[in-house]
Amino acid sequence: MVTNMTDFSNQITSTLGAKPSSLEWLIRNENVIRTERLPGEAPHMSQVWSCNEWDQLDEVIVGNPLNARFPTPDRSTQVAEFPDRSLAEIPRGLFPQQIIEETEEDLNEFAEILKGCGVTVKRPDTWAHEAKFSTIYWESQGYYNYCPRDVLLVIGDQIIETPNVIRSRAQETFSYRTLLLDYMKAGARWISAPKPMLLDSLFEGVDLDKPTPRNDEPAFDAANVLRFGEDLIYLVSATGNEMGGHWLQSILGDKYRVHFLKDVYYGSHIDSTLVALRPGLVLANPARLNDETLPKILKQWKVIYSPPMENTDRYDPDYLSMCIGSDWIDMNSFSISPNLVVVDRNQPTLIKLLEREGLDVIPLKLRHSKLLGGGPHCVTLDVRRKGTLERYFD
Repeated sequence: MVTNMTDFSNQITSTLGAKPSSLEWLIRNENVIRTERLPGEAPHMSQVWSCNEWDQLDEVIVGNPLNARFPTPDRSTQVAEFPDRSLAEIPRGLFPQQIIEETEEDLNEFAEILKGCGVTVKRPDTWAHEAKFSTIYWESQGYYNYCPRDVLLVIGDQIIETPNVIRSRAQETFSYRTLLLDYMKAGARWISAPKPMLLDSLFEGVDLDKPTPRNDEPAFDAANVLRFGEDLIYLVSATGNEMGGHWLQSILGDKYRVHFLKDVYYGSHIDSTLVALRPGLVLANPARLNDETLPKILKQWKVIYSPPMENTDRYDPDYLSMCIGSDWIDMNSFSISPNLVVVDRNQPTLIKLLEREGLDVIPLKLRHSKLLGGGPHCVTLDVRRKGTLERYFD
């Protein structure tokens, strides 16, 4: 049934505590401490642990819309966000102040919903996105830190700064630096991908009908990755080249399998194309996928297809001219547990579909997800979930 935060405020319970069977050695304050944990279980010291998209949520980062602005109109922005427009036609400058204020209200309310479910909520620092920065090849201003999902990837006890495609995002993780330092001190493994040069040549000759950065260097957003325990699906698109997926596989090693999803959607991230709801159940976008083009591993699970998006006429032409996201951004959903999911309130038919699958739904007010290009999954980063690292597919 559709519910609200008070219905779930007392339902967060620990799933850990099983009898340990393997040894882990930690060194802390020059003393050797022996602790024990199950294979695939979170290290006891680490505050970071998230292996999939659905396990019971303990801690999350929710984005910050303050000082948000359109990314600098250059080749990287054109390929990643506006391939249908010339550089001159790309919106620029600050997002309208009313948009920022209403989004801050909506994210604050979302944070309170999560807290009501027993979840610890962190927020990135407010950042001076208007400040200019440069390399020896290009100059840019910032973008936003509305979508933590785009720039940080949590895999087990690792938190990875990804090599984002848009130049305006090159310093975005600085607004998370305080949090990252805290997580490292609490035992997390903090990794930064090779810093991409993002030269014009990375985007030269790209087919703007099927935009993908050239394979000159690893370049991808964290939101191009969907986590299913030891299996990861990596979308090759305008925000992720194939080399990025190969780099990810190289650092994760043989324990994980990176599966490439190609030639189905070029626009941006994976989480408006596929939503992993719980073991055995996935929501798919029928405008981009069908039974033939689904990733092979997902053919072992039940796949439900989203109904068409509703209430798309709520925007006027001037508003639409500024939008970064597509209508399908409202399919973007975020799981608090295998039985509880947050969905945009403007999608009643989608909500009913999920309820028929036995899920409880929290309808979320996120008025400007289409303009800012981020729904409930985009504006969150699950830092810690209960549960263990598992293999779900043959």
